[in-house]
Amino acid sequence: MRGKVVIAGVGHTVFGKLEGRSPVSLNVEACRKALNDASISKDEIDAVLVKYPTSKFQSKFGQTVAEALGIMPRIGGVWDQAGASGISMISFAAMAIEHDQCEVALVCMADNPRTGTRSAYAKPRGGADGSGTHGWVSTTAGYAMIARRHMGEHGTTEEQLAAVAINNRANGAKNPNAQLQIPITLDDYLQSRLIVDPLRRDDCCLISDGGAAVVVMSAERARKAGVEKPVPILGFGQGQTSWEVAQRPDLTRTMAHKSGATAFKMAGVSPKDIDVAQFYDCFTITPIMSLEDYGFCKHGDGGSFVSDGGIGWDGGLPFNTSGGLLSETGMPGMQLVIEGVRQMRGEANLQVRNAKKGIVSNQGGEMHTHSTLILGQ
Repeated sequence: MRGKVVIAGVGHTVFGKLEGRSPVSLNVEACRKALNDASISKDEIDAVLVKYPTSKFQSKFGQTVAEALGIMPRIGGVWDQAGASGISMISFAAMAIEHDQCEVALVCMADNPRTGTRSAYAKPRGGADGSGTHGWVSTTAGYAMIARRHMGEHGTTEEQLAAVAINNRANGAKNPNAQLQIPITLDDYLQSRLIVDPLRRDDCCLISDGGAAVVVMSAERARKAGVEKPVPILGFGQGQTSWEVAQRPDLTRTMAHKSGATAFKMAGVSPKDIDVAQFYDCFTITPIMSLEDYGFCKHGDGGSFVSDGGIGWDGGLPFNTSGGLLSETGMPGMQLVIEGVRQMRGEANLQVRNAKKGIVSNQGGEMHTHSTLILGQ
């Protein structure tokens, strides 16, 4: 399948505090912009795949969005892998297109936790029944435990966590679409308040309203339709765990090692071939561990990798070039895919020179799910 399916169009809303906007309206706006970007009509769409809105689950939400779009798809529905859903839906769409189950797919996600309800992010965690067996409340608690274990086993420091925040906030400060356009220094980071020790406010992603969408079709159809800048999908993969954080045999590994291995094999490339990366950064520890599990550095060396210039623009791996979840928008995942597409098109706001191959990671839950996408030209 390598290169046989492309992302033909991308679109998104503004990000931030969007009073009066529903997840349905945000999805529709993002889809309209993606269709315009691909220069195709909605009448060509025969698959609509939607991530459920985390802040407030709605039954048959995929059909609701399709109806609002005025589309009756052959394939449709809702995906639930939390922040890993975006790439997983794109992967499913690619496989469906390859096997003639559909021809053109709209893949979208939107939510309004900033102006709606964010209770889903604050509920008790731990225990199979979600009862908060371990006394955790909020997603941050699980990530704090993971970060503390990584620090204890591998010597990861606050300054190394800060390196991720500083990099992503610096890139977001140059992005006119970013919700948070304020760079930070190490001193700023160390002065930000603790949320759940050892994670500070600047370690945690934004809470954002917004929507984003992509159009997926075969490379052949894109040629016939005259799509101006289709971006080939070279590889994708997934990995999941069913264990709650406290029950995992190793808190310092993620499902990125399975997801990444599958995607790299499919794409026929390795980490050394990647020119630019967009990594899920819900918390600063997440991309550090993903870099390790993808093989960009040795296990346990992610902290030193990010602090020693590994994600820099000068000789490193340009990383989260639009600001990521820490600066552009906390809306999970699809914005990273869109930035990956723009880098491959050569039209990103902070464009990496001669970028030929890019990797995008998505991750959900407390490192429960992971999906990987490798894009080319």
